[in-house]
Amino acid sequence: MPETNPLSIDFCGLSLQTPLILLSGCVGFGDEYTRVEGFSHDEVGAVCLKGTTLEPRLGNPPHRLAETPDGLLNSIGLQNPGVDAVIRDVLPSLDFSATRFFANVSGATVEEYTEVTRRFDDSPIDGIEVNISCPNVKAGGMEFGNDPKMSAAVVSACRKVTSKPLIIKMSPNQTDIRTNARACLEAGADAFAVINTVSGMAIDADSRSTVLGAKQGGLSGPAIKPIALLKVHEVYQETAAHGTPIIGQGGVLSATDALEFLIAGASTVGVGTGLFHDPLACRAINQGIRDYLLRHDLDSVAELTGTLDSRGAQSSE
Repeated sequence: MPETNPLSIDFCGLSLQTPLILLSGCVGFGDEYTRVEGFSHDEVGAVCLKGTTLEPRLGNPPHRLAETPDGLLNSIGLQNPGVDAVIRDVLPSLDFSATRFFANVSGATVEEYTEVTRRFDDSPIDGIEVNISCPNVKAGGMEFGNDPKMSAAVVSACRKVTSKPLIIKMSPNQTDIRTNARACLEAGADAFAVINTVSGMAIDADSRSTVLGAKQGGLSGPAIKPIALLKVHEVYQETAAHGTPIIGQGGVLSATDALEFLIAGASTVGVGTGLFHDPLACRAINQGIRDYLLRHDLDSVAELTGTLDSRGAQSSE
């Protein structure tokens, strides 16, 4: 009998060869990481492409990146060539036989989200990640993802125009992520990506000005891992009864980080900022997960999801 792969996972009906997913914005439109000597598609279950809008966007003014002691602030501003160019010029260059590819959809209105999703539905893309952490221009700039009703409206509209898996990228910058997850699930979400970046700022004391051209940005990296773990577990508690898969993400650098997200409730694990530290991190992470499964006599990575033992846990109150 052929040897089974303990790292393979079913995600929304898609077979992924490993639980690791390269996150949107960290590998461009799927070609940047392939230039790294020693990279292998075998280490990656899926790749989320760069955020895509209906029309081309130039993005935010510089500076767009700022390092922090334990993370990275980014304020790229969704620079992209627009959905038509992505479908026409980018997708034909991707090897869909090597791994899965997810589009990342962004918009300033419900109608824009819907139209971008509709166009990706008529493409070879495997799934669609909906970034609801975008300002709604019709609601005074409030982020869609900070209000369950607005989040659900986006999901419901996108659900009507695609049969592909819808992965909702959840913001940590909201009051109650569990309520929002429930609203999105009822509106037609198939999976969740938890979490997006945490809002932050960097200041240059000498000039007394903000480092980032857009004043604020999104914090990623190890600094946000404790926040991400909690949010993954909260969404898992809300959606586990439905069998809804979660991409756990935020500060993953090692196999231990990935294992913690799986135990908290994630089905798969996103690797993003960690790739800037080690472009070949996925290889070591996968091997570490294999070693853990062997030590604990587990046959599949799926057996780890949601196995957090909370007995004896101290109250946070």
